[in-house]
Amino acid sequence: MSPAPLPVLDPAFFEPAQTARAWPFEEAKKLVARLEKAGKAEVLFETGYGPSGLPHIGTFGEVARTTMVRTAFRLLTRDQVPTRLLAFSDDMDGFRKVPGNVPNQEMMASFLGKPLTRVPDPFSNEYPSFGAANNARLRAFLDGFGFSYEFASSTDYYTNGTFDEALLRMLVVYDDVMNIMLPSLGPDRRATYSPFLPISKVNGNVLQVPMVEINAKAGTIVYIDPADDQKYETNVTGGAVKCQWKPDWALRWFALGVDYEMAGKDLIDSVKLANRIVTALGGKPPRGSITNCSSMNRARRFQSQRAMG
Repeated sequence: MSPAPLPVLDPAFFEPAQTARAWPFEEAKKLVARLEKAGKAEVLFETGYGPSGLPHIGTFGEVARTTMVRTAFRLLTRDQVPTRLLAFSDDMDGFRKVPGNVPNQEMMASFLGKPLTRVPDPFSNEYPSFGAANNARLRAFLDGFGFSYEFASSTDYYTNGTFDEALLRMLVVYDDVMNIMLPSLGPDRRATYSPFLPISKVNGNVLQVPMVEINAKAGTIVYIDPADDQKYETNVTGGAVKCQWKPDWALRWFALGVDYEMAGKDLIDSVKLANRIVTALGGKPPRGSITNCSSMNRARRFQSQRAMG
């Protein structure tokens, strides 16, 4: 589905925009400077969404605020620079808790640990999965406000090869990523941590297990599956793994070349870690990573996944 067309800007606002001091324009000025330094032909804005529950007003706020900055950037550049807004769904995350506001609770509980796109739709079986059902609600929600955006699915990007090159790069700099992440974790979590979460070949769960071997040349990892205590080797490409959320955030910035993404003050430490990881990958952190605005959607995702690193 093509994104809704961007609103046509009135050229009468181009000149006043150059001296505007409202926060979207201050953020947009940083992007103008970034564009001039990098020599890019377009600017990519991104927002993130966790479909482990129903979309809420925090999702709207994140897209709305990012759209304000995008509009300010268009005005500052006299609408001569192409822009894109990617609304990214983390729908490959493991299903960790059954929301209290969905039906078929017992059925849902039997799928704990599976990627959200492998959990059945509890509402009406209209969609192939719980993740897909919530993605559809998100898109309908945003479309109702007329936002111009492109939708992206984590499951699609991991399985169709979009992230393959970045995942192989993550494997090459595995030790650097571990050195960034481990000091931020408690002793118990450090003992089991890896930036890669294999998808179990036994039961399809998203596994939080330590790596036994790393083979960057072959593009593989080796781990022990707790379902049968057997050792397995798997590629990191093709949807066989996903990344922990902070490395995943950095992986996305690196793979897609994201220029701007907001996060609330509650995620300052997480943003700093992701910035260091994307730098280790060889990329550049996006602008606008930390804002004074509360990011309810990111906060909920953080609260539900903080133990995962």
